[in-house]
Amino acid sequence: MDCRESALLVSVLLLALALCSAQNYVLSDDGGLGRVFDGIGGLSGGGATSRLLVSYAEPYRSQILDFLFKPNFGASLHILKVEIGGDAQTTDGTEPSHMRYENDENYYRGYEWWLMKEAKKRNPNITLIGLPWAFPGWVGRGKNWPYDYPDVTATYVVNWILGAKQYHDLDIQYVGIWNERSFDIKYIKVLRNMLDKVGLIGVGIIAADGDWSVANSMILDPYLNNSVDVIGAHYPGTTTITEALKTQKKLWSSEDYSTFNNEVGGGCWARILNQNYVNGQMTATISWNLVASYYEDLPFGRDGLMTAEEPWSGNYVVESPIWITAHTTQFTQPGWTYLQTVGHLAQGGSYIALTDGKGNLTVTHNHSVCIRPPLPPFNVTSQNATFWLKGSIASIKELQVWRSQFDFKTNKPSFFEKLKPLKLVDGSFTLNLAEDEVYTLTTVSTGSKGSYTDPPPSARFPKVYKDDFDVRSPPFSEAPYFADQTGVFEYYINLTDPGPHVFTLRQVLTERPITWATDADQTISVIGDYYWQSLTVTCDVFMEKMNAGGVFIAARVDKGGQSIRSAKGVFFWVFADGTYKVTNDLGQYNLSLLQPSIRMIKDVLPLVND
Repeated sequence: MDCRESALLVSVLLLALALCSAQNYVLSDDGGLGRVFDGIGGLSGGGATSRLLVSYAEPYRSQILDFLFKPNFGASLHILKVEIGGDAQTTDGTEPSHMRYENDENYYRGYEWWLMKEAKKRNPNITLIGLPWAFPGWVGRGKNWPYDYPDVTATYVVNWILGAKQYHDLDIQYVGIWNERSFDIKYIKVLRNMLDKVGLIGVGIIAADGDWSVANSMILDPYLNNSVDVIGAHYPGTTTITEALKTQKKLWSSEDYSTFNNEVGGGCWARILNQNYVNGQMTATISWNLVASYYEDLPFGRDGLMTAEEPWSGNYVVESPIWITAHTTQFTQPGWTYLQTVGHLAQGGSYIALTDGKGNLTVTHNHSVCIRPPLPPFNVTSQNATFWLKGSIASIKELQVWRSQFDFKTNKPSFFEKLKPLKLVDGSFTLNLAEDEVYTLTTVSTGSKGSYTDPPPSARFPKVYKDDFDVRSPPFSEAPYFADQTGVFEYYINLTDPGPHVFTLRQVLTERPITWATDADQTISVIGDYYWQSLTVTCDVFMEKMNAGGVFIAARVDKGGQSIRSAKGVFFWVFADGTYKVTNDLGQYNLSLLQPSIRMIKDVLPLVND
């Protein structure tokens, strides 16, 4: 008995006024099926984009996680991709490495392990992916390059996968090469061989998390082609290249979206999700980033599926991309198959359909402004569309209907609302596609719009804040609210201290990593409110080297993240030889006209800005 479930999903975004006569479209599996759907996901990292999430108190932290991962509740994501931390700046901060030195292994640093476990707890079938942005310095043997010693780099990455299983019972399904940097053919082959040797035959390699150019090399090199399971491109603009299609490999948009998560961003995301397959045959799309849980004034503020940037208040915002994601993820699963009958609508827009899960139709409009990359302009007019179901799906009599309305004109949007079921007549249905709407039509009846009581109201960072780091068994290696920008600061118990400073926050790097961004020469962690002007900063510090180095504290700093090297503000420097200075920039080139009266008592360093 064939008990397959088929579904149709319709997402509609239109800009027009007058209706036209209905156009006819056939959805059928009579001519065979298309590619296998691999899922929709989010990316934590690249870098430190989930940094503030771990500091949320319960129940708000669990609520945020539910909106991201819980099936039939919110975004219901199929894929979680995380950064393999490399101790270096990777956009909005640094993430700690599991192997800081060659003889060092620690699989409890950072928060990505925790996040993967929380995702898996909610969705045991979620696909887990790891990708390095940076590497510890020892991997390059003194060079800022990870490929000169491919066995060393492969060992480092494979150990991360093995550690995920050994210490956290996490099965990593895919691993990447080096985010948005050159790929190395020899390294890819060495990595594949090493994965196989240690029994990780089922772990697939994604190459190369940049453009599609690796496909050209794969066509010429059968061994390389056999080593790669997925060709992953970043911000492909919904298109692929002929060479990638020729490989017959899975094609993914392995990083996409990166747009401010208001309603315009939601429209962008809706357009991407459908047209990545219609135009580019891509069967998975992963949003950068998963959740905007970093200080908003760092680069690419609020470029996540939702916003959770105030752990001190508990406030978070379920943004429109969460519900646009739900239009697809709640009604399909990886392993279902696209029909071949996908395409563009006569008056603008596109439609897709999947069987053994769901079918999807999307019509987009010119409110959908996508930043990375800017998608080409397009024209859409309001239209009636009649869909005829043929083949094994012809017997469907009723479809569940879900709708979102952006309503850009009145600014009164509504998202993911369940409407009355739609009855089919003679295997067909007609849609009146109005302006700024997203529809899902499906035989799946399990969809739901999850909700909680409203979180606490938004609030600025506390005006008075202090931390003595007196935590005996910290749940995470990093202290709350600190966002490392260069270097890594971790809880440390200093048993040699005879006084009140046994519990500390210690900068632990002693070797410059293989960098991804332009890291600063100094190690830096930021905390607080970007808009503070008049403030007092007091910090007890200990310089571990008697005759070298120094420390600084700063206020009114104008930038961070991958731009940290050129930061300006008020910087107070104290050096191990007893000297000090105040500058207006991190590079110490410009002495500040502000030379406050500074008292130094032992290792207490107050800075007062009036």
